[in-house]
Amino acid sequence: MESAAVSVLKRAVEMDKKEQYTMALVLYQEGVQILLDAVKETKEAFKVEYLTTKAREYLDRAEKVKKLISTRKSAGTYTEMIKIEDGSTGYGYASVFGRFLDGTVTSIDIEDPYIRVFHQCQNLVRLCELAVQKCCALSKISLLTTYNKEAGQVSRLAELKESLASRNIFFHFSFSETLHDRQITLSNGWVIKIGRGLDYFKTPEGKFVLGSCDLELRPCQETTVHILHQNNLIVDGGPSK
Repeated sequence: MESAAVSVLKRAVEMDKKEQYTMALVLYQEGVQILLDAVKETKEAFKVEYLTTKAREYLDRAEKVKKLISTRKSAGTYTEMIKIEDGSTGYGYASVFGRFLDGTVTSIDIEDPYIRVFHQCQNLVRLCELAVQKCCALSKISLLTTYNKEAGQVSRLAELKESLASRNIFFHFSFSETLHDRQITLSNGWVIKIGRGLDYFKTPEGKFVLGSCDLELRPCQETTVHILHQNNLIVDGGPSK
């Protein structure tokens, strides 16, 4: 348990130094909880004191990071950059932006010109699955992409629309031939801009290899993720045509 805490907290410090504060905060909180759980299972007084002290130190840092995030959000200046190296793993949607999906999200706007072919539509489904699991108040998802008449794109999106409707989530999709930007805008103010859009994973080397199902294990293409927070962001959560 202690080795697990060391691993998590070491990564928290790394993210902290890179100014990836939202990820650092999640890791600090996770690491502190592991330390506190270890305290409950420890009988040696000196070890209890040591673990408690370390937990307090990291908790203090977590509080400072939390305050820093809050201050910059209020000022409208919070930004965060994630550099995804070619061939790296551990960058599934849950890791990259899952921490911003919570009960405060009522609607999600997705702009991505490459939700056109089968695997790209699958990527969209994965994002929607993650959102449904984490956003209990979610009522609407909107997609703006480019049109592909030859790939069964519309039928796939229509099937997703029907599936989301069964969860009382309205899904609206539309097309633009001039769309270039790629971003995900959440109604809680967070905006995630991914250089390659949702399609930043390499093709699996086989159907039965690690990463063929779990995106956290799938090698990535090189890309950059820019995360920012916009105050007073208004995203329409109601039905649209």
